Amino acid sequence: MHIKVLGTRGEVDPSSPYHSKHSGILVDGMLLLDLGEREFLDYKPKSIFITHLHPDHAFFVTEPMAIDIPIYAPEESQNATNLRKIGNAIQIDSHRVTPIPTHHSKKVKSVGYLVDNGTQKILYTGDLIWINKEYHHLFDHLALVITEASFIRKGGMVRKDRDTGQIYGHTGVPNLIDLFKQFTSHILFIHFGNWFYKGAKAARETLNKMGISNGISVHVGYDGMQLDLYEYERYSG
Repeated sequence: MHIKVLGTRGEVDPSSPYHSKHSGILVDGMLLLDLGEREFLDYKPKSIFITHLHPDHAFFVTEPMAIDIPIYAPEESQNATNLRKIGNAIQIDSHRVTPIPTHHSKKVKSVGYLVDNGTQKILYTGDLIWINKEYHHLFDHLALVITEASFIRKGGMVRKDRDTGQIYGHTGVPNLIDLFKQFTSHILFIHFGNWFYKGAKAARETLNKMGISNGISVHVGYDGMQLDLYEYERYSG
């Protein structure tokens, strides 16, 4: 499986040319996971899968646009044509894309996506607090987890609605490593928060050291980064 990272900036002001674009991951040149920038449409994917309707993951939330590519999202929106609410898994050629419900926002629904091409599978989480354990059995032998790095501190920033008790926000990088290291040897972090830009070189070193101490390979994403997951398997084997 081939991964191209199109955007790695969270909902923060741009301050680095290598992390200037919002979320977007292109899988095998045909599946686009999140559409944080209008220009990502230039890759002409066969289908687009949106994790949640926040503008840094779906630019059309604030810039309505007619889009002629099929779009799947966890809820409907009038701001983009061809947008369909996803329920069950979708087959796109040899790729099966399965939505996984996630906890993130109290205002919009969110999902991650499990992408399986028959020989490898990856998980793309979008923004995340937690994934219910009932879905964890689907994550065995993941070639790669692509997840967020909004907060480097343990616990991140998670809040609870006083009326409903619903949690919302972002968990921390240490929590994400603890969750996913049982399912994969490779985690790719994107969607960086302000902490990352205070010293990008030191931030990369911190993430790499966290990976080493947990016995996994941590990859620090940047706009334009490309990964060949078959190379990972040959190296690991």
